[in-house]
Amino acid sequence: MNLLLDTHLLLCAAFRPGRLSRDAAAMIADPGNRLWFSAASIWEVAIKRALDRPDFRVDPGVLQAGLLANDYTELPIAGRHCLGVSGLPALHADPFDRILIAQALAEGMMLLTANARIAAYPGPIRAV
Repeated sequence: MNLLLDTHLLLCAAFRPGRLSRDAAAMIADPGNRLWFSAASIWEVAIKRALDRPDFRVDPGVLQAGLLANDYTELPIAGRHCLGVSGLPALHADPFDRILIAQALAEGMMLLTANARIAAYPGPIRAV
């Protein structure tokens, strides 16, 4: 299965794996799953680090390199993903989360999240 991880889960998987839920850790470790991250997550980390947010102290380049070195595949942001955002219900205003939802829908991937607001969207989203 193709799994697209949201930014929070990516950061936990990369730097604090002990904080992952049992379900998330099992799905990430399952060799039958292909792991993906969005360019939007790298962008989010870069912006929030530049704002000096204490929860985003990681270097986005280190995060991206580490994910690629650990067999994650990067999903670029395409026009169809951006267009997909316009069709989403207004359940959540975070633009980074909304593009991840649109990407998962457009690509037929399962979006993994620990965020209840993201999990409230219809489609291939799983709260872990």
